[in-house]
Amino acid sequence: MIEVYAFATPNSVKVPIALEEMGLAYEMRPVNVRAGEQKAAAFLVLNPNGKVPVLVERDGNTAFVLTESAAILVHLAETTGRLLPTQGAGRARVFEQLFFHASALSPAFGNTGFFKRSAPEPQPIAEARFSAEAERILDLLEEKLTTQRFTAGDDFTIADIAHFGWLWRRAFPGVTLDARPNLSRWYEAIAARPAVQRAIARVEALVPTA
Repeated sequence: MIEVYAFATPNSVKVPIALEEMGLAYEMRPVNVRAGEQKAAAFLVLNPNGKVPVLVERDGNTAFVLTESAAILVHLAETTGRLLPTQGAGRARVFEQLFFHASALSPAFGNTGFFKRSAPEPQPIAEARFSAEAERILDLLEEKLTTQRFTAGDDFTIADIAHFGWLWRRAFPGVTLDARPNLSRWYEAIAARPAVQRAIARVEALVPTA
């Protein structure tokens, strides 16, 4: 049995998207990060870093626990043989994008959102710096997508799933796809995939309504 501890966050949504694309059954376990549940003692047993998502694969009395969304995507891809080339340049391009996501896109978007929305007091220099970086990264993706359908080549891969998570939540850092036709085309193509729509519905259902 596969369990996914998650919330409606940019990183969380990546895991159910992959699972839906791969046709794997799973159960969602809500962790309300708005209420600080990711810092609760019971959750810290699963992930001492106090972040979602967490993947748990149970087999009888044993459990395999994995954190970090990119690591989870790679694990699922290698387990199923889906959405990740097995060798050569194509595989390297997927990892290139995953590392680019982890080192550039995700921190730029996250820090931009923090300094715009959550900082205890205005930090104009930090906000300007990270906002500019987020825009620069979007421009890099726009340029890459002028010559290929997806971010790691012409096939949909876990690299696209990784990037999609933050672009799905782009309102948090306050960035847009305006004047970026290639990136807009890429985003709409992924958002239209039935597996992606099912995954989004499942993570959005984790948010309390009252």
